[in-house]
Amino acid sequence: MPPESGTPSAPGVEAVAEQVFVALADPSRRNILAALAAGGPATATDLANRLPITRQAIAKHLTLLSEAGLVTAEHGERRRVRFRLQSAPMQVAQQFLAAMARDWDTNLDALRNHLDS
Repeated sequence: MPPESGTPSAPGVEAVAEQVFVALADPSRRNILAALAAGGPATATDLANRLPITRQAIAKHLTLLSEAGLVTAEHGERRRVRFRLQSAPMQVAQQFLAAMARDWDTNLDALRNHLDS
C-alpha cells in the first residue's frame, strides 16, 4: 500500500517500521529490550539470569531483535557475545507513526470542517 501524503516514503521506511512493530509485539522481546535499556549490553546468559525466560528462548528472541536492527552483537573475550540496544530502527518507527498521525489529523480535520459546514 503506498504511503499517505505525509507518511515517510523513503525506500525501506515502512519495512523497518514493520520489523520494529513485529519485534515489539511480543512481551518477552519488550522485556529483553527493557533489560538492555536498564542494564546496558548483556549476554543471553546475563539476560536469562535477569528475566523469567530460558537462555534458549532469549537467544531466539535476540535473533529476531537483531534482524529488526534493535540490537547488535558485540563479540568479546572467550567467545562471549554481548548484545547492545540500537535506537535507530525505533526512531524510524516513531517517525512513521508520527507521519501517519499527521495524515489522520488532516483527514479528521477535513471531516470535522465538512460536518460543521
